[in-house]
Amino acid sequence: MNITQEKTDDLNSIVTVKITPDDYQEAVNKKIKDQAKKMKLPGFRPGMVPPAHVKKMYGKSILVEEINTMLSEAVNNYIQQNEIEILGQPLPKQDDASFNWDFNDEFVFNYDLGLAPEVNVEFSAKDKLTQYNIKVDDETLAARTKSIRRSYGKMTNPEIVADGDVIFGEFIQLNADGSVFENGINVTTSLRLDAVKDATILKSLIGLKKGDVIESFDLVTAVDDQKLLIKILKLEEENPIIPESKFKLTVKNINRLEESDLNQEFFDKLFGENSVTTEEEFKAKITEELESMMAQDADKKLAADLYKYGSEKATMPLPDEFLKRWLKVANKEVNNEELESGYNDFAKNLRWTLVENKIMKDQKIEIKYEDVYQLAKIRLDAQFRMYSPQALSEEQLGQYTAQFLQDKENANRIFDEVKAQKVFDYLKTVITLDKQDIDYNKFQELK
Repeated sequence: MNITQEKTDDLNSIVTVKITPDDYQEAVNKKIKDQAKKMKLPGFRPGMVPPAHVKKMYGKSILVEEINTMLSEAVNNYIQQNEIEILGQPLPKQDDASFNWDFNDEFVFNYDLGLAPEVNVEFSAKDKLTQYNIKVDDETLAARTKSIRRSYGKMTNPEIVADGDVIFGEFIQLNADGSVFENGINVTTSLRLDAVKDATILKSLIGLKKGDVIESFDLVTAVDDQKLLIKILKLEEENPIIPESKFKLTVKNINRLEESDLNQEFFDKLFGENSVTTEEEFKAKITEELESMMAQDADKKLAADLYKYGSEKATMPLPDEFLKRWLKVANKEVNNEELESGYNDFAKNLRWTLVENKIMKDQKIEIKYEDVYQLAKIRLDAQFRMYSPQALSEEQLGQYTAQFLQDKENANRIFDEVKAQKVFDYLKTVITLDKQDIDYNKFQELK
């Protein structure tokens, strides 16, 4: 077998593989004999089918399979042994001639390779980005406290609607003249007042009592959220038609979630028995929780800014035509229009991946299995806590994590996340970080 490479330019090359009968005949004949021993055919005893008969019937397909196996191994080994940095996967050349697939043929195959460009992106103290320190202001603390107290509160049915309540009512669709729309929407459902965005309509709902009727209620303007309107009106999720008409609203009941009292029972439910005993300690705990969440938000913002900044520095050329062809082969359902519209984002991400890989190599940054395992464990723990307040035991969580990482796609995703974090942590020690304090509400406006 002979393998050669010819560079057509700095980003593309052709690998040519020549296979002679001496390369494949022994392996093909062995497979034919093995098949003969296993095959069951009418007129022959099991295991006694003549190899010549198997060769006549199935020889060509066995030859094709063996040649394909040899090709794949040969090209991959050649790339690894010669340390060729490629993008995507080798692609058979589109203009290769067809073969007769005779047992004495000499085969010549050509593969296109897309080569990784030289990465010359450097970072230093001259590169400056803002690192925000988000402050827990009184408004944010009060909002978080209210949310937690309501989460542990109890449901009541007050006499009069107040801001934040839920109206359980009957909604009947109307014609433009105010009459009932025949065979129109007629549902009894819930409307949360915090979902009402129109201030005038919200004001008209506050003060209503059970049994009160609004003869003409503009629900669509009140909510102004298509997904929520579909849910409120109980419409079919597939191709829903949201009416522009108004509704007759009859209040059937009023639901209110009362905030939990700031007492020891509440503190124990939230933090464990006697961990917190005073309102001051409660506020300190909530502040600590918020500060931790905000530090994560600030880090995410810095990571996004660093990616944007670094991507703009990474302008190295790519083998675009090769990559587009490879993407079409790897994603057969993607049409040309989708490919062209999404290629720039793909290329941007690929360039940044090349930058990350260079940093990992130059700085000798390693990723160990324990790094991947621990991050996967954290992600799964957070996911389980979304659905159950009862945390899993360490043993259970460990079992789920090991099982999760057995899936190659899951393992690769977490690996990439670990790599991104390690590169991010390194770059934070290299570039200049302009640290700025900012209120939470102001920070939200930056997103």
